Amino acid sequence: MPKITEIMAKRMSFSFEVFPPKPDRPLDPVLDTLDELYKFQPDFISCTYGAGGSNVGRNMEICGAIQDKGKTITVAHFTCVGHTRQDVKEQLLCYREIGIDHFLALRGDLPAGWEGTRGDFAYANELISYIRDQFGDQFTIAMAGAPEKHISANSLMEDVAHLRIKQDAGADYLMTQLCFDVEGFRRWMDMVRRAGVRIPIDVGIMPVLNKESIIRMALSLNGCSIPRQLAEIISRYYNDPEGFKQAGIEYTVRQMEQYMCEGVDGLHIYSLNKHEDVATIVNMSGIRTNGQNRD
Repeated sequence: MPKITEIMAKRMSFSFEVFPPKPDRPLDPVLDTLDELYKFQPDFISCTYGAGGSNVGRNMEICGAIQDKGKTITVAHFTCVGHTRQDVKEQLLCYREIGIDHFLALRGDLPAGWEGTRGDFAYANELISYIRDQFGDQFTIAMAGAPEKHISANSLMEDVAHLRIKQDAGADYLMTQLCFDVEGFRRWMDMVRRAGVRIPIDVGIMPVLNKESIIRMALSLNGCSIPRQLAEIISRYYNDPEGFKQAGIEYTVRQMEQYMCEGVDGLHIYSLNKHEDVATIVNMSGIRTNGQNRD
């Protein structure tokens, strides 16, 4: 299969993210979700895991299942949290052994009560640099970016400067955190490009499906703004979950169109393991229709 960056050099990529179940839950529902997502012929599917590397074993199971299926590129998430240099080397060798050569390198969310990563790497650029030093170009590495500033950064300028540091450490492309504010994204992208960050940008799309989840993810987890249009949907359908979902799906499709008009290099949909709602969004967008629209 080609590298993701090779795909982006030719056209806009299209992809999904899934998350693994908790250790005591079965894998079958996620595998069923993957089977439905494959129908849209995504360029890649990424798999996340929890704070502190929790669910890392299930992450490897899901990534292995995607790799075994052979229908798309597998992108595994990898964090600094709790990892020594030797841990990183051993785990990357395991991933490489099963054919996985794409990663999203993150500092990672710190578990409650932690100060620092409790590992050999404090920041993602250190992890990226180490992988490059140990493995050269054997892996394609994505780095993360927050269009509205990472909540731990003191300023947007500081945050963008750190993006340049991660790029220069060896990252191949950038995957963004969710961002509902497309105008804010436009300003951020201009600033990023002026700072010399030239690698492709893959924008993360959070489907608007559930009012409580959107408020929680935007405000209590990511420090993201809720634009006026989305705020009106929340107010209008505050006590109408089905009405909110329908309006939210339409909002998500419009947001994807806006991002395409901004010239992003990829759209990455957080599936939330809800393949039916995601299928509706993808079909409405016209980007893929059960895989029939791919060149």
